[in-house]
Amino acid sequence: MQSVIWWPNLIVLAVASVIDLRTRRIPNWLVAPFLLSGFMVQTAMHGFRGAAHSLAGVGVAAALFGIPCFFRAMGMGDFKLAAGVGAWIGPSQFLLASVTIAIAGGVMAVGYALLRGSMGASLTRAGDLLLLRAGSRPRMGSEAAKAQSIPYAPAIAVGTLLSFFAR
Repeated sequence: MQSVIWWPNLIVLAVASVIDLRTRRIPNWLVAPFLLSGFMVQTAMHGFRGAAHSLAGVGVAAALFGIPCFFRAMGMGDFKLAAGVGAWIGPSQFLLASVTIAIAGGVMAVGYALLRGSMGASLTRAGDLLLLRAGSRPRMGSEAAKAQSIPYAPAIAVGTLLSFFAR
């Protein structure tokens, strides 16, 4: 594990998780420099290959997180945080991380639904999203949507950091 990649990810993902848990937002002042610095570090370490590797990681993150974001199943902050992670770790590790992110997110979603007593509403919403009936669910800004949603930065953090140990 390269500490030059591990430590910035650990720090930014921890800060993003705390902020997301408290405010339900991931600020641009955190994710924009994270994404840019990932690209710059990869380029400085590996030249053109590093730049291509970083951009490919951003592309994989955009492809995997763009669809849920488009259907409002995920916020733009989560999308941008994932792109930043992709810039740091590249496409192959991001694919691995995305699996662990999904597992962590699923476990968190079930936990939140059980704690809130909203398992039925959460399953209905998940079914609507799977059937691509995005218009049938409330907008993310509404209170009903916030009651059923979870802060996803902790799942991104857990999944990404676990991917470092799986390599």
